[in-house]
Amino acid sequence: MSEQPKEVTLLLIEDDDIDAMSITRAFKKMYIGNNIIRANDGQEGLDLLRSGAVPSPYIILLDLQMPRLNGLEFLEAIREDPELAQSTVFVLTTSKSDEDITASYKKNIAGYFVKEQVGEGFLDIVKMLKGYWKIVHFPES
Repeated sequence: MSEQPKEVTLLLIEDDDIDAMSITRAFKKMYIGNNIIRANDGQEGLDLLRSGAVPSPYIILLDLQMPRLNGLEFLEAIREDPELAQSTVFVLTTSKSDEDITASYKKNIAGYFVKEQVGEGFLDIVKMLKGYWKIVHFPES
């Protein structure tokens, strides 16, 4: 018999409380019960990952515009860390800047989504993420 895949944990790195609540609500609306751990900025996200507080496998949903350590700085830090370099990261931000999009993809993100796509558009993003972690194979740790 094949082994049941592990539940994927979501690490939401988002400084805006309303956006974080909207994202969490959208996951619940789609009946997605995955554990969501929230960090308020990139530094807190980095600390959570390095301390082992985020169980593997995990997917990171990352905002770019945050205090202390912004999203691009966070990406730089995890890609330089041998323990975190292979993390799967989706950027979820308000920035439509070509500079931000290009810089994010240069840091090997899995996808870039603009938050203004609320309502049905945002639910499509959530559906895509749900499908992604149901079919993707993650390494053991």
